[in-house]
Amino acid sequence: MGSILFLLIVIILVLWILASCIRIVPQAYAIVLERLGAYQATWGTGVHFKLPFVERVARKVNLKEQVVDFPPQPVITKDNVTMQIDTVVFFQITDPKLYAYGVENPIMAIENLSATTLRNIIGDMELDETLTSREVINTKMRASLDVATDPWGIKVNRVELKNIIPPAAIQEAMEKQMKAERERREAILIAEGEKKSTILVAEGKKESAILDAEAEKQAAILRAEAQKERMIKEAEGQAEAVLKVQKANAEGLRMIKEAGADNAVLTLKSFEALAKVADGKSTKIIIPSELQNLAGLAASLKEVVVDEKDKEK
Repeated sequence: MGSILFLLIVIILVLWILASCIRIVPQAYAIVLERLGAYQATWGTGVHFKLPFVERVARKVNLKEQVVDFPPQPVITKDNVTMQIDTVVFFQITDPKLYAYGVENPIMAIENLSATTLRNIIGDMELDETLTSREVINTKMRASLDVATDPWGIKVNRVELKNIIPPAAIQEAMEKQMKAERERREAILIAEGEKKSTILVAEGKKESAILDAEAEKQAAILRAEAQKERMIKEAEGQAEAVLKVQKANAEGLRMIKEAGADNAVLTLKSFEALAKVADGKSTKIIIPSELQNLAGLAASLKEVVVDEKDKEK
């Protein structure tokens, strides 16, 4: 019975030793293997076997990109302004062997290295330049940290300045400056608005005056055209009336001529026309020479008749 129990314990111990010699490495991880205290190999993703009691896993390394947020660090600018800046570093382990044997505490080493690098960069810049040159600072820090951490098997992918905290007096001055700038922009916007409003009102008045002038011009043109049409119509009416009178006179003469009127009738008609002319308001009367001759003949006849009557008496 004792031998069976001993055999069972031996079997369990052997199985445990065999199980401990089998290692499964997950994705994005690596294992640094040592044999008798010396570096032996780096295991990647998959199933691996190690020798019991001779080989051991020295370190399990995370190969995914990691983010470390460091607390604010005091830095002094070129114009002697002290401010607090905290940084965020994105890094990735590219060589597990160098990472395992390069530095004792890689995170602390990166933190101290980023602080000293940041002080060197900010020391060459003034306050205003520091506040407006985040991208420049990030690029310089990433380049410096990447070179310094390369022997540790670490690749620095990105460095970001999370917060830049200037002194309280500087913050108050900046707030006053921003307030003054906002007030200046507001005043400019109000002035530009009033200017545009005045211009629009002036343009409206100008367009109104132009439209009034155009309307008056069109009205004057229409009145002139109406006056012209009226005068043309009146002239056409008078011409038509004169034409009709002339036609009537011509028709009368034609009828007289066709009726065969003698000189006596024509003379009588001439006297009738003369009587109508004399009956008017004209101060001058132009008598044709034929009528004057007839008038002289009538006067001569009258004198002869009078002389004969005197002789008879």
